[in-house]
Amino acid sequence: MSSACLNDRHATGLDETGGLAHIGRMTTTLETGPETEVLISGGGFAGLALAIALGRAGLAVAVVEPARATGTESAFDGRVSSIAPDVRRMLTGLGVWARIPESQSVSDIVVSGGTVGGAASPFFLHFEREDGGAPPFDMVENRFLQAALRATALDVPGLRLIDGARITEVATIPGRIAATLSTGETIAAPLLVAAEGRDSPLRDRFGIKTAGWSYGQWGIVCTVAHERPHEGVAQEYFLPSGSFAILPMTGNRASLVWTEREDLAKAVMALDAADFAAEVARRFTDYLGAVTPLAAPSAWPLALQLARDYIAPRFALIGDAAHVVHPLAGQGLNLGLRDAAALAEAVVDAGRLGLDIGGMAPLEAYQRRRRIDATLMAGMTEGLNRLFSNDAAPLRAVREAGLGLVNAVTPLRRFLARAAGGTELGEAPRLLKGEAL
Repeated sequence: MSSACLNDRHATGLDETGGLAHIGRMTTTLETGPETEVLISGGGFAGLALAIALGRAGLAVAVVEPARATGTESAFDGRVSSIAPDVRRMLTGLGVWARIPESQSVSDIVVSGGTVGGAASPFFLHFEREDGGAPPFDMVENRFLQAALRATALDVPGLRLIDGARITEVATIPGRIAATLSTGETIAAPLLVAAEGRDSPLRDRFGIKTAGWSYGQWGIVCTVAHERPHEGVAQEYFLPSGSFAILPMTGNRASLVWTEREDLAKAVMALDAADFAAEVARRFTDYLGAVTPLAAPSAWPLALQLARDYIAPRFALIGDAAHVVHPLAGQGLNLGLRDAAALAEAVVDAGRLGLDIGGMAPLEAYQRRRRIDATLMAGMTEGLNRLFSNDAAPLRAVREAGLGLVNAVTPLRRFLARAAGGTELGEAPRLLKGEAL
């Protein structure tokens, strides 16, 4: 799809220019520089995946990213992500997965409860891949995924990466949105996408409100080395103040995603290296032998945040700009990449039909498809967190008995495994099925 074709299409007058009067300077005589078909603000996982998908489908795409490219792979910062099967199919089809140098396949998932320093509950839930009860997912270091996405994006014709810049002003012109960058350049496009993360400036500029609340918890992330092999088994250990996930990585390493009450998390983060290692060991138990943190931990406050709308005229949200959920299920990144798959399909299909790719029809189709999935995932993680993050004796007894019951009922266990794997409801976008757009 060429820009010239889009200009001809928009000349018919099929566009929405209302609804943005509160944004920047509004003018229909704004002098613009280069034009593109889709302008994306944010060059993280979701933004680059969307850009690659659209670029491979023949659209002209520009990605504006505030960070400056270093030209080298960043040092390991302890952050890793779980990649669900459908998202791996998408990354494989886009040519991204082949560029990831290493990943760890997860074979089994064990869910249990207990207390800090105490014995684990005798009741547990075991998702085993061998009996079809475990979703096969992969653990990937974030730096490897980001580098693979960027390297792939650089090879896509018609995809422009603009590093070290941000959008400072937006205005509507006939059939397009014009965005002024911090560099002084102005770019016009029929569709603007915000992939800027949870504090998205463009979401605020377009007047899209969010709903949610703080969990009063922090997420602490740290990578550790351990003596014994993990055999690809992931552990989700629920403690009174939050979950303690042990996620296998390559070699005898594991990523800890440790949810802790805010006051306790601040105290933990203030510990020296030796005392922090001791606190990790108290929660880790000894099933993998002695553990040693490999780098300083990082932490952030946890909150639920859902955008009330994913779209506005000629504008869409994807990734954390649209939804932020509790990390206990490890589905935040997968939700964002599913957004990219759904929006790419809606845009490409509209263009092939000769429709306005920034019009409300494809944007509403995208919103319908993705809002239900994200809301259900938010509800699931919210419910699990409330159920397990407390130490009330009666509730503890009920939930532990429930874990044992579910573990004994194979069909129910497999159903929950599919939900834990983040499988999207309904017909999946083509990219998530490993098909081309």
